[in-house]
Amino acid sequence: MPIDPKTTAVVLIEYQNDFTSEGGVLHGAVAEVMDKTGMLSNTQRVAEAARAAGVTVMHAPITFAAGYHEISSHPYGILKGVVDGNAFVKGSWGAAIVDDLAPADGDIVVEGKRGLDTFASTNLDFILRSKGITTIALGGFLTNCCVESTMRSGYENGYQVITLSDCLAATSAEEHDNALKYDFPMFSKPMESSDFIAEVGR
Repeated sequence: MPIDPKTTAVVLIEYQNDFTSEGGVLHGAVAEVMDKTGMLSNTQRVAEAARAAGVTVMHAPITFAAGYHEISSHPYGILKGVVDGNAFVKGSWGAAIVDDLAPADGDIVVEGKRGLDTFASTNLDFILRSKGITTIALGGFLTNCCVESTMRSGYENGYQVITLSDCLAATSAEEHDNALKYDFPMFSKPMESSDFIAEVGR
């Protein structure tokens, strides 16, 4: 199915300093896969091409008030790591979107992400539907966590979901590769950034 820029949004999940940047709480865990996929430079090219083609660019950062009172007092799994590391605290450098992908004029910042699935606690679905968007292209962190959760919900909610396979990173190459090989084709159309850029630029 061809990609129509007018009905397409690129959704950039958690491109925040705590993941992307040296000194970020979780950067060490993802740096190897980031380097392997080249995800930051690929995502920059996607965002620039998307804007030029009239595709909506959306940013979905995760943030918490100091003390993490928005979530369970006994977090476990991935959110326990966030709390224990004091990551993504609203107003902090770590929670800020990395400068290389700072929202541009006309971009939309999705509000309210407190968990893994971008649809679950945010205004994402409301914005997409109000703008008549039917296709979403996903990039970000973590391949097998927030991106995968968002992909599955997008699929269930009737969107055409594209996953930008070289705009992703996880905490290990094995987890990243496994998700792309086994899970992503079930709920999305995996696509390299160069192919997406070529499609929207037609």
